[in-house]
Formats: sequence, structure tokens, C-alpha cells
Amino acid sequence: MSRLPKAFAFGLLTSILGAVVSFIPPGYELEEKTGLSLLFKLRGPRPAPQEVVIVTLDKASSLALKLSSDPAKWPRSYHARLTEILTREGAAVIAFDMLFEEPRSAEDDGLFAEAVQSAGNVVLCELLSREMVSLRDQEGTQAGSVYLETLVPPIPLLAQSAVGLAPFPLPKVPDQVTQYWNFKASAGDIPTLPLVAFHIFARDAYDDFLHLLGELEPSYARERFINKDSLPANGTLVRAIQQLREIFLARPSLGTDMLHAWEKKALQSSEESRNGRSTKALIQMYQGPESAYLNFYGPPGSITTIPYHQILQQSEEPTPSARSLNLRGKAVFVGVSELLRPEQKDGFYTVFAEPDANEMSGVEIAATAFANLLERSPVRPLGLWRHLGVLLLWGAVLGLLFYMMPLLLAALSVVVLGFVYLFFSKAQFASAGLWLPVGVPLLVQGPAAFFSAVLWKYFDTHKEREHIRRAIGYYLPNNVISQLARNVADIKANNQLVYGTCLFTDAGQYTTLSENMDPVDLNKFMSAYYETLFKQVKKYEGIVINIVGDSMLALWAGAQGDLSLRERACMAALDIGNAVKRFNDSSGTAPLPTRLGLHSGTILLGNIGAEDHFEYRPMGDIVNTASRIEGLNKYLGTGILASEEVSDQLQGFVFRELGEFLLAGKNNPVVIRELICRDGECREADQQLCSSFSLALSAYRARKWEEALELFTAASRIFGRDNPSAFYIDLCRTYKARPPEGPWSPVISLKDK
Repeated sequence: MSRLPKAFAFGLLTSILGAVVSFIPPGYELEEKTGLSLLFKLRGPRPAPQEVVIVTLDKASSLALKLSSDPAKWPRSYHARLTEILTREGAAVIAFDMLFEEPRSAEDDGLFAEAVQSAGNVVLCELLSREMVSLRDQEGTQAGSVYLETLVPPIPLLAQSAVGLAPFPLPKVPDQVTQYWNFKASAGDIPTLPLVAFHIFARDAYDDFLHLLGELEPSYARERFINKDSLPANGTLVRAIQQLREIFLARPSLGTDMLHAWEKKALQSSEESRNGRSTKALIQMYQGPESAYLNFYGPPGSITTIPYHQILQQSEEPTPSARSLNLRGKAVFVGVSELLRPEQKDGFYTVFAEPDANEMSGVEIAATAFANLLERSPVRPLGLWRHLGVLLLWGAVLGLLFYMMPLLLAALSVVVLGFVYLFFSKAQFASAGLWLPVGVPLLVQGPAAFFSAVLWKYFDTHKEREHIRRAIGYYLPNNVISQLARNVADIKANNQLVYGTCLFTDAGQYTTLSENMDPVDLNKFMSAYYETLFKQVKKYEGIVINIVGDSMLALWAGAQGDLSLRERACMAALDIGNAVKRFNDSSGTAPLPTRLGLHSGTILLGNIGAEDHFEYRPMGDIVNTASRIEGLNKYLGTGILASEEVSDQLQGFVFRELGEFLLAGKNNPVVIRELICRDGECREADQQLCSSFSLALSAYRARKWEEALELFTAASRIFGRDNPSAFYIDLCRTYKARPPEGPWSPVISLKDK
């Protein structure tokens, strides 16, 4: 592949990375918590609309009014008085971000309810309770659980007096709050406090809104819905909002069609100043999703905030400071918003929060949401396809730069482009609330593209070497390949003296099998057979040194005689025995009973050969002895034999000593033990066999032929037949018939392999 196609491929991979990361939780959180916060901080605070005011139940008010420091305990007669004053001052809507779910003084509750009903524009907050309910089947067994959300309204006296009731749920978690719900789908698509308050605020725009709706959706029954005259009286505001929501959900294009129709009417500027703005806001409210991103105006206190006591202490003849409180036509949110008390309970972490600084109160978040609805200025993320388009384009640019240019120059170019992109994103965010992805392009795609380009070029440069390593890897262990790569000039210098455990295997009946099987089929069959063996060797970190016909040599090597080397070799031997049994059962051909021999000691591990041909293998007597031990299985009728050098001080296995043998071609005898199983797999019969055989072997070594015969016979009967016992029974009978003359040794000499 030429350079340019590779650059395009690299750019495509970078693009895909950005697209994938942005739609998984870590990437989404990076974009929301880091990218969005960065855009807000680069933009800085902006003016909040003057139509929104917060009346706060703060500490200063509790001191001035001599009330409890806990606003929940304030007498509701004070709220009644506040409502009366706000109504008198001309507030367009009054929203209490407070809970009144428990009755208090009957007199105070009555005064508050009377003031709320008289105002005709008060929205009270409902509690949205969430609890887990267990599901049970017909037999009463728990079959799962679900979360149910229920609304807890204010006391009936207040609920009946308010023009609307609505919850305002926010997540009280360590993560920052970035969104709010317009409609809570999990609670029956119930509208939330800012949205209900806005409907009351925008009552003068209902006629225009409903007229447009009737033109484009004639099937709706207008009398079912809200209008500015019946709104305070019928108490059906929330139900009407839900019905309107259903109409917009049923026809997704309705909102866009209404906005186009509104623009065509070219209303007079006097109508457009407020009614027009409210009409558009109502359309976009129903057109939008159930939740929206908050477009914060700045840190806590950015929205006009008036202390509770300052409103309440107004007299009939207002003071100069009171005259400055112009509340006519404004939306007033009442709740706890304490700027000087970071320990406030109703606080939420936002993008403008600083370490150890105040959090933003729930009532200010509600007022912010209302102000966003009024200005039609929520933060607007890019649509799915435009979002993907930005990430794909940015990834393609990064790929081309990093692959086509020198890395240093490419990195410098990307930094410059990154600042340009960030400046452009900030400008779009500040002017239109448009949220372009920032975190993933700059913090994921950029670094990922740089380091990937470094790695890509490295691998591209060393591709041929890696291909060679992969090819040689079929014949040599990886560590040997690495050593050869560092010292290719002298291949003989790779030899090293190590301590190793050799495992030798041989398959019985292979000759017969090879005679009766087609060579191609034999190759497939033996490949499957060796795969069975190799898996167990690799499982226990051994290396396969050589295979010849039906035999395999595996090795566990280290600088010193570590017990773990012998332990892993023994575990591999046992697992090979079990795996071969399963292989024979499933192969459908003549079985290949496999014999194994193990021996440990010092060996020379390295390359042997001459001229232009070398092979990597262990050299020394240990290898030859392991082969002879494997061959001893044929005489003793066993499966796995190990030398004393392997089994000595080894824990976790059951061995049976079978005696001393002088193997064919050897001068020194070897103590041979049969590897039976792991400790945890040992049966009681295995223990009896080992004990009985040990007594019989002692009698044999003492030349007590009759006693040895009886004990070996008894040992053999434990499993019906025991091949090593049968071997010694024949030997004892021979010695009993013709006792050995002269000096005698219990070492058994073998002439053949």
C-alpha cells in the first residue's frame, strides 16, 4: 500500500476512534464534564434576563424576621404575606420550589391557601418519590424488581388553590448537573416546574399558539386546552400540557411547521416583542426533547436574587430600596438560595463551581431553566450526523497530517489547528449556544493520533523483521528469537547452561496407524494429536523443543533448580495423560496410548549444527535419560514415569516408587517413581496400592522372594491388575526358582531401550 492510502486509512481509524469514544460512557462523560465545562469557562458569565427573579429564604432573612434557621419550619402565614405582596407588585407567575406535603398550623395553612388562590398564578412544587418494588410470580417467589416514581402533592388545601403542581427532580450526586427535565417520561410525561411556570407566564400568547396549532392540526379540540381566561379557574393546566405534548409527539414535524407558519405571518413588532417570543418558546418547548441542557448564566447569584425579608418588610409606603424592586410582569421563583453558606442542603455542583466554593441551589437551577425557555437558548448539542461529521473530519485531518508529515511538524500543526477549532467552538457556543464536541477531538483524537502515528511508523519500519520473527516463531521459542536478533553475528554464542526438566512422550501403535492411514489423513490426525499435547505444555509455560514422528520433547528451564519448574512439568504430564484419553475417545480411529518420561538436571540449551544448518535444543545426559525413562513404561506397563530428581521434595502429587533401574546404555542407576495423580485427586485405593507396593518392594530388596510374591500379588488385586506388581511377580518367581549367586543388587538392568 502506498503512502497516501495509508494516510487515509490512518485518518479513517482516528475518525472511527473519535466516533466510538464519544458514544460510550467514558467518552460521553469526558465531553459533558470537561468539554462543556471548558466552553462555559471560555465564554464566561452572560447577562440573565430581567424577567426572572429569585426570592431566597436565606440566613439574613431568618435573622431579620427572627425565624428558624431551617426555612422548612417558617410559618406559612409568612408565605401567604409574600404571595400577596408579589401579586400586588404585578408578578406574572410565582413558583415555589419548596415542599408543603405536611400540614402545619391550620390557620397559617388557610391563610397561605387563600393567598395562593387569590393570586391565580402560583405553581407549587410536588415531590417525585422513587422506590423499588419487588415483583413476584404466581407462587410468590421474587422474580425481579422495578423502580416506581410517584408524585407526592402538597396538602390538599394548597394543592386545590394552586393553578398548577409540578415536580423539579435533579440528581443529587457528586457529578455536576448539566441537564433538567421538561417532561419526566418515567412519571407519565409529567411537565416539570419551569415548564408549568412558563405556561402561566406566557398566557397572553395562548391565542396565537392555539390558532397556529388549529391551522396545522385541525383534528384537535381547542376547548380541551388552556386559554388565558379559564386558566386560573379550571385547574386543568398540567393535564392540558400533557395533551398538547401527545399531539406534538404524534406529529414530529408539527413544531417546525408552526415556526415556519409564524414567520410567514410577519406580526407587528409590538406583538413580537413579548407575545411573539413566548409563542415561539411554547412551540420549541413542545417540539424539543424531554430533557434539555442548561445554559448557565454564570456562578451562583447570576440571576437577580432578592432576600425574602426585603420583600416582606415592604410597607404601604415603600422605602427607596423597595421601590427599586420592580416585579411587574416577572417570573418569581421562591426557594432556598444561600450564597454565603456552602453547607446548604439544596445545593448542586455545576460547570461554574470552583473547589471549596458555593454550589448552585435547586431554585436557581429552576430559574435558569425557565430563563432558557424564555430566551429559547438552551445549550444545543449537534445532531447525531453533524456530531459524527465533525469527529470524522477532524480525525481525517489528524490522520493525514501525522502520517504524511514529520511527527514534530505534524504535532505543531495540530496544536495550532486545535486552538483554531477551540476558538471557533467557543464563538458558536457564546453566540448560539451551539455545543460542538471539544473533549474527544482535542483530548482523545489528538493524543491518540500522535501516539498511534509513532507506533504505526515504528511497526511499518520494522514490518519485515516482524514477519521474519513470526515465521521463525514456529520453530524456535520467542526468547531465543530475541537473543538471536540481538546477536545474529555469532549464533553459537546463544548457548547457555541451565537447570531443566525434560518431558519426553511417545505414542504406542503409531507404526500400525501410519501403515494403515493415507499420508494426508495421517498428517491431519497427528496435527490434532500434537495440538492436544502442545496446549498442555504451553498451559504450564513449557516450550516444545522437538517432535519426531510420534515423539515430543518439552522443556521447563531456568537458571536454578526451582521447584516450580518440576511442579509445572508434572502438572503438564498429568494433563497430557487426561487430554490424550479424551482425544482417543473422540478421534474415531485407533487410539494412541501415550507414554511419558520426566527427568531433571543441568543441560546445555542452545544451537547445535554446522555450516548453514542449526537446530535449537537441549544437550546433555538429562535428555537421553528422559527418553530412556519414557521407554521404561513399556516394561512396567505404566503411563507416566519420573526420576527421583524430578519427584524429590515435590509437594502436591502422589508418587509410587517402582525401584532402581539401570537403563539401557547407562552406567548409573536411576530411582524411578510413577506419577499417579495430584494430592486432591488421590483415591483411597491409590493410597492402599502405594502402601502395599512399598512393603512388597522392601521384601524384594531383602531377597524375601516368597513374602515379596504374596505382597505384590496383594497389591495387584487392589485394582484387579497392577502392571508394575506383575513385573515384579515375574521377577520374584524367577529369583525364587533360581536364586541369584554371589553379591546381589536390587538394581534392575535393562538391555533394550
